[in-house]
Amino acid sequence: MAWSFLCASGAAVAASAPPVFVLNSLEANISVIDPDTWQETSRIPTGKEPHHLYLTPDEKSLIVANALGDTLTFVDPRTAQVQRTVRGIVDPYHLRFTPDMKWLITAANRLNHVDFYRWDGKDPVLVQRVATGRTPSHLWVDSRSSTVYSTMQDSDELVAIDIATQAIKWRTHTGAMPADVYGSADDKLLFVGLTGSDGVEVFDVSGREPRSIKRIKTGNGAHAFRATGDRRHLFVSNRVANTISKIDMQTQEVVATYPAPGGPDCMEVSADGRWIYVSSRWARKLSVIDTVEKKVVRQVNVGKSPHGVWTLLHAPR
Repeated sequence: MAWSFLCASGAAVAASAPPVFVLNSLEANISVIDPDTWQETSRIPTGKEPHHLYLTPDEKSLIVANALGDTLTFVDPRTAQVQRTVRGIVDPYHLRFTPDMKWLITAANRLNHVDFYRWDGKDPVLVQRVATGRTPSHLWVDSRSSTVYSTMQDSDELVAIDIATQAIKWRTHTGAMPADVYGSADDKLLFVGLTGSDGVEVFDVSGREPRSIKRIKTGNGAHAFRATGDRRHLFVSNRVANTISKIDMQTQEVVATYPAPGGPDCMEVSADGRWIYVSSRWARKLSVIDTVEKKVVRQVNVGKSPHGVWTLLHAPR
């Protein structure tokens, strides 16, 4: 009977859904949330000011970028156990892996540079530090692992860096306070959230020089992106307007709008695409939005200034 109980317990653990993680930037920790009960089960200490997180290519570690702590915290995305801490990563505000898995790239938001770390699956090794301009914010890497794009939050610019040479290819002016940046599946278009304005600026980057081709009005404080998973539509959080807009990347039009109270920031999307999990930055909550009913269906209390959100069981990015 004891063996039967142990087997049943093991099966229950194995069958349980992976947790949802929310970074609490002003508390230097992560809220771990059970997606079945929607209860916070624990808090994981991190370095100072964790802002963004990213999954390693093998999906074995969730990397938390601790901007003021100059560290990366590696967490098991299934068990929420801390695996290790990597020190000496200067000001890692935002981070991206290249699709070919050779490079980990970080944006040093307060120090005005983008760093290239050689990635061997274990330890990042700094190879190049590229001075970019004022306040690099968010990064995007094209599907060919050839170019990384970075927004310059305080100089209203978009910068392209050649990954092979790690040199700046071009820079171009944007609207006010660019934040997140997202590329279309064919690498021809970039969408830039204008947090200091009321929409998303679209750039054609298919030629030698970038061209601003459209501004999509979404709502005040357009900030962070999350793909819906169908390779066509894109969510953007409008932090000041307290809404989330759904953009058709082909027509470059808003096709749906959802309420998102409390200063919506980073988002995650459930594997079936039904639910948006968004950090309500000013309300200390994780909000869950039903995309069919277009309403908030629950809120979970988390820590101060919740920012990044992630779960292993998500829609394609």
